Formats: sequence, structure tokens, C-alpha cells
Amino acid sequence: MQLREALGDLPETVFADLLEDDNAYLLVVDLPGATVDTVDVTIEGGRLTIEARREKSVPRQFRYLSEERALFLDAELPLPPDATGADAEGSIERGVLTLTLPKSDADGGQRIPIS
Repeated sequence: MQLREALGDLPETVFADLLEDDNAYLLVVDLPGATVDTVDVTIEGGRLTIEARREKSVPRQFRYLSEERALFLDAELPLPPDATGADAEGSIERGVLTLTLPKSDADGGQRIPIS
């Protein structure tokens, strides 16, 4: 499946699980530091786009010697052919993004509201 293969191409600091049942796919992505205000998910043309920004603050008396935690994720992933995005739902809690992608014959092309 193309989506499963594409998840392997995400940055190594991003962890994702893909689950499936008879009615939907469930995509779970760890985005530590991301919030409902810093995540945008859209589906269009058979592609799932996830844009996330991590909030991080540095105490005034400290400076970076090494900075390995990326501030942004901009990922575009192929959808399974039977998950077009119609009635998709998403939520983020404690930096874990959960997307439910129902299996459907309907046409996608929409923004997924994240709560």
C-alpha cells in the first residue's frame, strides 16, 4: 500500500501508525509540541497533507549548542484508493494527531477539522 510506504519516508523523528478495519483507516502521528492551533490537515486529489508546527521555548539564560528537534512537518501522503477524505475526522491530544479516514466511494477535496 502506498500510504504505508510513504510513512516510512517521514523524517525519522516522526513516528506514525496506520490501522485499518472494515470501515476506515486510522492514522496516528506523534507530533510532540504541536497543538490544534499549529496543525493543518487537508485532503485533495487523493493526497493527504499534514502541516504541523512545534511550539518550543528556550529559557532566556540558555542558548542552543545542538538543535535536533525539527520545528515543522510538511508531509504529503497518498491516500488508499478507498479512502477519499469524505467525512474524515481528526483530533490532537498531548501531541498525538489521530485521523480517521472512512472508506468510501465519495469524492474528497476538503480540509479535515482537528479538535
